[in-house]
Amino acid sequence: MTVSLAAGQNAPDFTLAADGGGTARLADYRGKKLVLYFYPKDDTSGCTMEAKDFNTLKPEFDAANTVIVGVSPDTAQSHDKFKAKYGLCFPLAADPDKTMLQAYGVWAEKSMYGRKYMGVERTTVLIDAEGRIAQVWPKVKVPGHAAAVLAAAKAL
Repeated sequence: MTVSLAAGQNAPDFTLAADGGGTARLADYRGKKLVLYFYPKDDTSGCTMEAKDFNTLKPEFDAANTVIVGVSPDTAQSHDKFKAKYGLCFPLAADPDKTMLQAYGVWAEKSMYGRKYMGVERTTVLIDAEGRIAQVWPKVKVPGHAAAVLAAAKAL
């Protein structure tokens, strides 16, 4: 079953372990806009570029009352190393059992060189201050994406 999120829906609730021994919960971000960006794997080229782009724009997201949280199936310990290596200044949430990834519809069948496998479909979800989906970017192409999300957050 594929989950399809649409603007206006309540965002699926979540509680996940995060880097630094923390926890990320949807309820923690009530009153602020939230960018959830789902990515396949720490410290790979596309995921690193995406993280660095969001990190560069973090002061502008902060000014727009918007929190950034990256989510992947990697462990919190892997996130700790990834954050330290690139000086990332926002939380990374770990979903190794893929419960949240499935709830948000981003754990999907993928194909590479004719081989099918399950993995994270790079997706970003912007959630408004009341916990509703404001916008969804499926099948994200990294170049320019963080700036497009920032523009949407500022307009919200």
